[in-house]
Amino acid sequence: MNNLSTPMSEPAIATPALAYRWSDALLTGDARMDDTHHEFAQQLDTLLATPPADQMPLYQAFVAHTVAHFAQEDRWMLATGFTASNCHTDQHNMILETMQAVVQHYQKGETDIINRMGEALAEWFGQHAIGMDAGLAQHLKSVGFDSATETLADPAAIRNVSVSGCGSISCS
Repeated sequence: MNNLSTPMSEPAIATPALAYRWSDALLTGDARMDDTHHEFAQQLDTLLATPPADQMPLYQAFVAHTVAHFAQEDRWMLATGFTASNCHTDQHNMILETMQAVVQHYQKGETDIINRMGEALAEWFGQHAIGMDAGLAQHLKSVGFDSATETLADPAAIRNVSVSGCGSISCS
């Protein structure tokens, strides 16, 4: 029986996760890397603004973009003297593994998991971009690597370079 003096509670409305906005503070100094990062941020923003029931196709496109994004950076690292096993690439692999696991959880009915992953990526990405990626951009510039053409001005510039760290400013 409904008591008319007590207002009925309104149904819960699913609110989208917080938006992710691009900031020029994320610029690394490498135009191609910055363009890729901007695309990443735009896709993340769109994903977080989409209702959970409609997120899966966008999420799958976002995962594909992230795979290509990380492969691009990993290719550049290998071309400029990074060892195949380095902490920057290791971090990329960890993020991709987690992103891919989200699909299975979503398909099992955990429809809020994409928003949770998106929020975690929003928190992670800024630090990754201004740390590891900005350091990578500096490294690319220092060895004369052109990310647009993926070529070295002087291949001898990396003859004695062996980077096993993350490539950030604070890591060798």
